[in-house]
Amino acid sequence: MWKNPENRAQFVECVKELLKDPDVRAMEEIRQHKEGISCLDHSIFVAYLSFLMCRRLGLDFVAAARGGLLHDLYLCKWEETEVGMWERLVVHPKMALKNASKFELSDLEKDIIVKHMWPVTLSLPRHRESVVVSLADKICTVAELCYIYRLTKVGEHLGSFLRKRVPNPGFAR
Repeated sequence: MWKNPENRAQFVECVKELLKDPDVRAMEEIRQHKEGISCLDHSIFVAYLSFLMCRRLGLDFVAAARGGLLHDLYLCKWEETEVGMWERLVVHPKMALKNASKFELSDLEKDIIVKHMWPVTLSLPRHRESVVVSLADKICTVAELCYIYRLTKVGEHLGSFLRKRVPNPGFAR
């Protein structure tokens, strides 16, 4: 599944233009759940898992991959702000949507981005793909926090095939 060349090639087609964008690449400089895992690493992980699940379920896997990649495009180093943890959980999806609005987004992709923190944010997802990305985000977060991400070398697997196919993707690993 992770190493299936057809899945990988199709995933790259879904996100390669987004990965070339300087704002998306800037997520590499923002630490995510654990030391050594950037917001970009996390977002690629979420995007790929969402892509795989939606593809398997016959859902819109392109929107899931794009929305998954952009779901945390908040571009904020929280440790440099006064924003508390709970407030951050609620406001960052709106910040991400605002930043992602520079791209041409479908209504589905917008819903994926702004609803990915459900049920913490109370607004219900309107689409099945939004639920899938929200679930993938939680799975990926747990994998990162429990060191499963590192033990299984997810970042290396995802990063290596993306670096080969996307010029200047912005991540150095």
